[in-house]
Amino acid sequence: MQFKGTISSKLPQVGTTIFSVMSKLANEHQAINLSQGFPDFPIDPELISLVNQQMKAGFNQYAPMQGDMGLREQIVAKAQTLYGQVYDPDTDITITAGGTQAIFTAITALLREGDEVVVFTPAYDCYIPAIELTGANPVYVELHAPNYAIDWSEVQKLVNHHTRMIIINTPHNPSGTIWSEEDMLALEKLTRGTDIVIISDEVYQHIIYDGQPHQSVSRYPELAERSFLVGSFGKTFHATGWKIGYAMAPKELMKEFNKVHQFVTFAVNNPIQKGLAEYLKTPDHYLEVTALFQRKRDLFIEAITGSRFTFSPAQGTYFQLLDFSNITDEKDIDFAKRLTREKKIASIPISGFYQNENQDSMLRFCFAKQDDTLLKAAEIIRGI
Repeated sequence: MQFKGTISSKLPQVGTTIFSVMSKLANEHQAINLSQGFPDFPIDPELISLVNQQMKAGFNQYAPMQGDMGLREQIVAKAQTLYGQVYDPDTDITITAGGTQAIFTAITALLREGDEVVVFTPAYDCYIPAIELTGANPVYVELHAPNYAIDWSEVQKLVNHHTRMIIINTPHNPSGTIWSEEDMLALEKLTRGTDIVIISDEVYQHIIYDGQPHQSVSRYPELAERSFLVGSFGKTFHATGWKIGYAMAPKELMKEFNKVHQFVTFAVNNPIQKGLAEYLKTPDHYLEVTALFQRKRDLFIEAITGSRFTFSPAQGTYFQLLDFSNITDEKDIDFAKRLTREKKIASIPISGFYQNENQDSMLRFCFAKQDDTLLKAAEIIRGI
């Protein structure tokens, strides 16, 4: 079937994502797939049982638009315990179909044509298309290897009366770095006395290593008052296919958020929400995630020691960047594809997270995999 009319694309630069490209290539060549960010090990049977119980109990119809109240109460209790911030479960939180929907909804609810949004690149690929759909303009702050540090004087120069929003992400995908207290205080100072809204993408908030604290916007009252905090249960509990996340913000911001949310999904999976509400009553279920992934990170980097790649251990997320500048002068996309075809290991080229051409010689590898998978992948990497 073919459409006979004319289409003027609202996203003319958007094609197939690099994640889909590399996973397809991995499947074609039977390569070990460390490209897309999803675990290949099972989730906790207790969580499956809790969700199943809710299904059997009959909670299979629409959930409330903002989400199950029991789940909202558990999330705000967690935020108060971990970060010291008090949210109202009745007005300040909405359960969403994953973190991506929460980000899209916040962006489309608040931005207007001509607004500017500060985006730190490399950036997760859902930010820019959502901004462009509103007619707003992304303004890029480029971060680079090896430490992806922020030059706040550069950010200051980009902020003006058109700046409506700043999007931050910590722990950071794809670099695996984390924001420091100094970064958060710089952001607080930069936005003080303005109408700038922050979207804080914290979907990896429980995956952070070496005893470092997570610098949530919820730790900083002045930032919390202007921020959407976005979280993800799929990332935390190894259930990315469930697509359950949430947004928290002051009620004035959440009111605008819900005006859009109700016409995007209205509500999300009811029995999973109720199962998660019970599961969160045991804090160890999310507090122990760090130890699980730190062990996998350490296993992976120890196993690749001696390879020609260089790296700094990831500070958070379940992604490890490897620098291949000692191996080849190829562009990262070309090298990533060649490794998939010839060496049977798939990764993500870091250029896929930039808007401008990036010269950093970096590939992103996902270590949220079974130990045997990681050891097989490491053997390949050592042989490159």
